[in-house]
Amino acid sequence: MKTPINSEIVDSKLAVCEIDKMEDATIRDVVRVVNMIEEESGEKFIRMEMGVPGLAASKFGIEAEKEALDHGVAAAYPMLEGVKPLKEEGSKFIKNFMGVDLDAEGVIPTVGSMQGGYASFMAVCSATEGKDTMLFIDPGFPVQKTQMDVLGMKYETFDIYNHRGDKLEEKLESIMSKGNIAGILYSNPNNPAWICMNEDELKTIGEIATKYDAIVLEDLAYFAMDFRTDLSKPGVGPYQPTVAKYTDNYILMISSSKAFSYAGQRIGLLCVSDKLFHRRYENLKSRFGAEEFGYTMIYRIIYTLSSGTSHSAQYGLHGMLKAANEGKFNFVEDVREYGERAKIMKKMFIDNGFELVYSNDLDMPLADGFYFTIAYPGLTGPDLNKKLLYYGISAICLNETGSLKEGLRACVSQVGRERFEDLEYRLKEFHKHNQVIA
Repeated sequence: MKTPINSEIVDSKLAVCEIDKMEDATIRDVVRVVNMIEEESGEKFIRMEMGVPGLAASKFGIEAEKEALDHGVAAAYPMLEGVKPLKEEGSKFIKNFMGVDLDAEGVIPTVGSMQGGYASFMAVCSATEGKDTMLFIDPGFPVQKTQMDVLGMKYETFDIYNHRGDKLEEKLESIMSKGNIAGILYSNPNNPAWICMNEDELKTIGEIATKYDAIVLEDLAYFAMDFRTDLSKPGVGPYQPTVAKYTDNYILMISSSKAFSYAGQRIGLLCVSDKLFHRRYENLKSRFGAEEFGYTMIYRIIYTLSSGTSHSAQYGLHGMLKAANEGKFNFVEDVREYGERAKIMKKMFIDNGFELVYSNDLDMPLADGFYFTIAYPGLTGPDLNKKLLYYGISAICLNETGSLKEGLRACVSQVGRERFEDLEYRLKEFHKHNQVIA
């Protein structure tokens, strides 16, 4: 059986990369092996394994960063807490697009949300004696658990699929009542299922966090990208849903990578609630030499991790936030292309025998966005992942995201419309070779 990619090349590169089981392959493992297959075969893959932006970076960021470089910021260390204009514009952005008041003091630039999460894990899991474990509401971003492994810290997880709506409180109570959970982390919209928690679910999480004195880490990597609702107008509701309306124990992680297509500059915002920023923990003093949460985060953890964040990139992000706050930059409209691609690509997969793993969002149709999840009857997620490599299609297994369901995560960002015809051909070939005739 002839496949679009020579099977011998695929098998040999999997062996070179020591990938014996696809369920154990990380995102970067898949990236590496596909790069090698492409180089030897000369065939270009439909790449859906890695969530990298597929659109041009915002001109507002580029122009602002160039101007900052022209003014000499590259020669000066940035202040650890971030440049004042960015902090103030970040505070305005949170008010304009989330409807939440947060002092500029708690808006901290980080080297992407990855660093923001890493720093937060260190602070949150060290703050209170006996609370040393993070709770991940899965499925989620796999590398965050890798960060916990690198830190040698503990975490627990559960797949939210069977615990939506009214069932969420019972599940959280069963875990939080043990008393060891320091923080709760989730993404909204969700990576990879693209489900979006509603206000009732966020209220439940906020109230549980307050009850058990846990800190919520809300990962907003895909800020305002629930395209079912227009969240693009500054100062006008509806706003990006957030747990910040239901608890004072929160940290928001706002990334510039996806919403602003600014991934290459590694710049994000770690936004600590006013109350949490000034809260004092005895355990932080014994661990880091300072009691105040915000001070510890900036002057102990971020200082020692990277001594601040790229000076010029801070001005780039400032330029984008300012333009968005003033209504000059509709960043949501710019990234709506991802939703359009997802709608078309989902249909191609379904027309060729695939099924959506996470197919609904409580009582609403699932949004079209940056990711979707797929399965094929009769194949496990790892088997499907490997088989698709022979057809020049790459993805990651859902087990990598903490999901308990069989299937794959597919990212639309690197699949431009010019590749749709090729994708459709490869899916038809896959279905022709793999469908089971009853």
